[in-house]
Amino acid sequence: MYPYLRLLGVLLTAKFKPPLDIEKESILKKRVLFGDIDFYPELNNGRHLTLMDLGRFDLALRTGLLRSVHKQKWGFAVAGASVRFRHRIKFFNCFRLHTRLVAVDERWFYFHQRTIRKGKIHSAALIRAGVTSKQGIVPVKKVLEVMGISDWNPGMPEWVQAWAAAEEIRPWEIINQDNEQK
Repeated sequence: MYPYLRLLGVLLTAKFKPPLDIEKESILKKRVLFGDIDFYPELNNGRHLTLMDLGRFDLALRTGLLRSVHKQKWGFAVAGASVRFRHRIKFFNCFRLHTRLVAVDERWFYFHQRTIRKGKIHSAALIRAGVTSKQGIVPVKKVLEVMGISDWNPGMPEWVQAWAAAEEIRPWEIINQDNEQK
């Protein structure tokens, strides 16, 4: 089940935190709760990504992105994710969720997110997300203009560029052929 109460908590507490510049990092303190664990009992791999949603909401709200998107009656969509798990986070352990917008291109925002406990990275993810309208993906430049940001471009780190390129060459035709044969 989606952690709606946690989302509500993030949205409410973000209003009392200082605003963030778009290039700054959001840090949320979290704890592994009963609904987050798997059989082992540790933070479930799928729940890592779900909790990372909360970090992107905090960042979006505090930078003004969320307000701008809602004002235009747009939405958000995750279009890709790559996650790497390094260490387990056990039941009831605390950790910090770091979220930063590391790159943009014409269509996508690229978020780098990390779960950190006692100075050690436990998981890290690169998330590609877009702003959507009834007409499709809204160009990043237009979203930034609505936010009042006209000259920001962090560049595209080589590792993000390599990941985005790999996503573009994924053999979707083969996947579609396999589905058609079933």
